[in-house]
Parts: sequence; C-alpha cells; structure tokens
Amino acid sequence: MIPRYTRPEMARIWSDENRFRTWLAVEVAATETLAEAGIVPKEAAKAIRERANFNVNRIFEIEAEVKHDVIAFTTAVAEIVGPHARWFHYGLTSNDVVDTAQALLIQQASAQIAADLERLADVLERRAWEFKDTPMIGRTHGVHAEPITFGFKIANWYSETQRNIVRFEAASEDLRVGKFSGAVGTFAHLSPELEEKICARLGLKPAAVSSQVIQRDRHAYYLATLAVIASTLDKIATEIRHLQRTEVREAEEYFSEKQKGSSAMPHKRNPVTSEQISGLARVVRSNAQAGFENVPLWHERDISHSSVERIALPDAAIATDYMLNLTAGLVEGLVVDEARMRANLESTGGLIYTSSILLALVDSGMSREDAYELVQAAAMITWQTGTPLRETLRAEAAARGRTLDEAALDEVCRPERYVARLGPVFERLEHLA
Repeated sequence: MIPRYTRPEMARIWSDENRFRTWLAVEVAATETLAEAGIVPKEAAKAIRERANFNVNRIFEIEAEVKHDVIAFTTAVAEIVGPHARWFHYGLTSNDVVDTAQALLIQQASAQIAADLERLADVLERRAWEFKDTPMIGRTHGVHAEPITFGFKIANWYSETQRNIVRFEAASEDLRVGKFSGAVGTFAHLSPELEEKICARLGLKPAAVSSQVIQRDRHAYYLATLAVIASTLDKIATEIRHLQRTEVREAEEYFSEKQKGSSAMPHKRNPVTSEQISGLARVVRSNAQAGFENVPLWHERDISHSSVERIALPDAAIATDYMLNLTAGLVEGLVVDEARMRANLESTGGLIYTSSILLALVDSGMSREDAYELVQAAAMITWQTGTPLRETLRAEAAARGRTLDEAALDEVCRPERYVARLGPVFERLEHLA
C-alpha cells in the first residue's frame, strides 16, 4: 500500500525489517526448543540466540544471486553468527518459518485493527445516543418513506460494527497457527510434539494438519472478514455522501477553515473522506477475491499464492486500518443539521403519513381496499400539485361522500408517533459490547 493510505504502526508491522525480525524470532524459538530436546547443541542455541542478526540490504544482495528469499535470509544471518550457524534453520523447510512468521505478523496487524474497531464502535455508540430523538425522514429506494431518528440510523451502524468485532476476533484467532511439519507436512524431520512446543513458545497453536503450507482457507476467511468490515465502512460513507448532497444537506463532513473543495469552484464542500473510504473498500474487497483464488494449490503446495499474499495481506490490513481510523474521525466530526432534517421530513406535505392514515381509516370502519384507494388518490394529487395531503385527502373523501375524523388524523400525522417504540432498541445497544 502506498504511504498515502498507510498509518505508521501498520507501516512498521509490514516493513521488511519487521518481517525478517519475525522470521528470526521463529528460527530462534525453533533452535531453542530443539536444544531443550537434545537435538541441537545448547552452546549453539545460546550463540544463535545472542548473536543472530541481519542486515536487510545484505539479504536483498544475496537474494539477487540465489533467487530465494529464505536462503538469502539464513545465509545473511549465518554470516553474523559464525560456525554455530550450521544449527540455524535445522530440520526446517522455508514455509515452516514463512507461514509461522506470517501468522505472527497477522496477529500484530490484527491487534491494531481490533483496537480500531473498538474505537469506531465507541464513536458510533456515543453519537447514536446523541441523536436518539432527532427526527429525520427514512428513505427506501431513495424516496421518502416514514420518519426515523438519526440516532437510530447510527445505531444500525453500531450494531453492525459489533458483529464485525466478533467476526474479526474469530478470523484472527483462526489464523493464530503455526506449522513445523516439513516439506510435505509429514513431520519427516521434526515431531508433532516439537511443533507444539515451538508454537507454544511463539504464542501460537499448531495447525492440526498441514502440507508444506498452512492451508489457505484460513487466509481467505481472514481477507473475507476484512472485506466485510470494509463494506460496513463503505455503507457508512455512502450514506454520509447521500446526506451531504446539496438537495439533502442533512449531515456533512467537517470542513476545516483552510480546506479547499475544488480548484475551480470556491463554493465546493465535497465529501472527500467518504469517497476515499468507498474507494479503498473496493481494494479490500478485491483482495478477498485473491484470497479465495489462493485456496486451491497444486498437490502439497505451489507458490502461486506467495506473490499474491505479499500484496493482498499487507494491503488489506493496511487499508482496513486506515479506513477504520478515517471512519471514526468522520463520524466523530460529522456536522448534523437537525433543522434541515426536520424541513426535509415535512417537505412532501404529509405524504410520509399515508401508512398511518390508511390504518386510521380502517380503524374507523372503512374497508382496507376503499381506504387504500382513497389515500392513494389523494397522495397522487399531492405528488403532482404539492397541495398538502390533508387537503387533498379531505377533498377526495368529500367526493366519495365520506367525512374524516380530523382529530384522529392529527394524532397519527406526527413524526414522534413513528419513533415512539425505539426506546427498547436503544436499550439493546447496551448489551452488544
């Protein structure tokens, strides 16, 4: 991922320095475990633990010649360790190190993403309660439907984020596995018991069964979960983009004093943060597809997944971290125009109350078919002429020889009536975390 969309901690986690440092941690853990088992001399394990190091540029120099990154790594470390380096990487194949270290890197990245999710959840919960009783129009198909509250809209985002927290915890835990089962997964050189001990030393579980690699359904699940999270963020961003449209203007991104919206049009205040979130979500979702393609490898492994993961895993994690931080700031700084929400809610002359009017007419003794015909006829006239619904409804009723209970209609034609039962929904929020 380019620096523009990379936060410092994620840049550190996915850096070459940290990747090789993690490889080294895996190698040292393996060597010390083998020394405890009497397979590697204790003095060699001590020398490796104390002296093992590397220079990133030197690794790349060697790799340019040998065309193999793990051999380049072990050679560069051996140059520093000296004679005891013959016990370095003993009994291991490349992916015992690479896949296990990758699991550790993913755990590091996951800790950051998990913290991001919690921060977003906190912001969403706070703002949901802040606007719990702020009425606005609910829209279906982009058309005014019935009243809701803005807090209720945000509560939906909060609930979804809580589900994402649970999903991500499961996906991250599913990838907290290592393997030291050798070239085809049969433990030809090290035993399953040694694998368990090395993994435990690293804070990992051993994969129950592996080939030369940890099976890629785990990675696909992880990337798919990041894609779901990204889609939630896209959902929030898309809604804010709609609410910021000039014709709506119910909420908008914070616009700083020195910020510019357009090089040609000084009046512009564009939802650029939301658009950036929506755009990056597409990248994360595409990486999930790459993860699915990595599941079917040839026989006990090929390396078709390797080049993909060097891009897809870091980029998906980095972009998700960036988007979560961006979305939390977006929601936290969101400027809400409650007066505009009320004005838009009332802008259709009462059309939003047709469902309650229909039920009120049925309650008064009218058949549902007659009531629906009457209300729809009045509503169509209101749509076409802009005449308030109560007027067109009164006229249509008179034309049909009917009189209306105006007091009953006064009672149902209030936005507060539509949201009166949201209290228990908000109480549920307290049990989601």
